[in-house]
Amino acid sequence: MTRWACPECEREFDRARQSHVCVPGCTVDDTFRGREWQRPICDEILAFLTDLGPLHVDAVGVGVFLKRQRKLAELRPMARALSVNLWLPRVVTDPRVLRRFDTWHVLRLTGVEQVDDRVRDWLTESYDAAG
Repeated sequence: MTRWACPECEREFDRARQSHVCVPGCTVDDTFRGREWQRPICDEILAFLTDLGPLHVDAVGVGVFLKRQRKLAELRPMARALSVNLWLPRVVTDPRVLRRFDTWHVLRLTGVEQVDDRVRDWLTESYDAAG
């Protein structure tokens, strides 16, 4: 997968000179510092997506952005839950989808057991669409 690296912040994107907030990246550990109880949810999602194929993990202070060719998901630590924002090529109607912004679907997960078959199906759909 060919990616462009910003010469200022060294983060990777799918298009050269892609518009972004130029902030330095950090580690996934840094992103979850103070919210370590959410890290197993993140690890479960990362392990599942990595089994599907190549995955670029872009950790910044506000969250972990998951990319194939394009961004497919954002994992954002919140006070009471991990916000999982998925880009899906269709509108999904499900009680676990709290909000939608066009084709971005927002879930809030509080435990690793919530990464069930339905969430894995959405992750797979998002991964496939981002390629």
